Amino acid sequence: MKLETVWRVEDGRRLASTLWRAGPGHRMISSAMLGGGIGPAGWVLNAQVPGAYARTDPVAHLAELAAAGGLEGPGVGMLTAASVARTVRRDGEGVSVSATVGLRVPTWAASPAGAPDPELAPLDEDATPAWKPGTINIVVAVPVELSDAALVNAVVTATEAKTQALLEAGFPCTGTASDAVCVAAATGGTPEVFAGPRSAWGARIARTVHAAVRAGALDYAARLEARG
Repeated sequence: MKLETVWRVEDGRRLASTLWRAGPGHRMISSAMLGGGIGPAGWVLNAQVPGAYARTDPVAHLAELAAAGGLEGPGVGMLTAASVARTVRRDGEGVSVSATVGLRVPTWAASPAGAPDPELAPLDEDATPAWKPGTINIVVAVPVELSDAALVNAVVTATEAKTQALLEAGFPCTGTASDAVCVAAATGGTPEVFAGPRSAWGARIARTVHAAVRAGALDYAARLEARG
């Protein structure tokens, strides 16, 4: 996975994005708003936006950023309020992972019914809840083909590894309210039908995601401590 970091100025702020021009020969599964689902895709864009993101058309925004980066055809686009310039890369056993980790509002996946998440709560009781960009975005690339079921399994495996890494780094949470994940698998050859954490490729995905997210979470914690 060859990542490019590009910069733009938006609303007076200098913001980073990472681009992975994967090219043809990939199928991806993603929870991202742009290019989400399962299908062929040739690129992944992870763009930083301000924490107080106010646009109500994030999909159109991502399409604009993709066009500005010269990205054409189907691809995946994600937004985050985390520092994209501090994206962590880890490679191991044929798996490549990039993780952008920010934990401004860590949360548990299962919370009491009716309890608003601080990141998604409206500013006042008459306001519409504001959409906030996800703060942990994970991109995984594997050099083998995965069946549809294995792609879904790989997302579960990556998410479990993410949570394990966050807990080990001292954050009592499963993530943030709107994290995103993308798994890209090469096409060609006999598809792998399993990607759980004890399968051959699932185990490799789990270890590499865990290493990337743990490093990103520890980096985030160190910056919090430095700010006092």
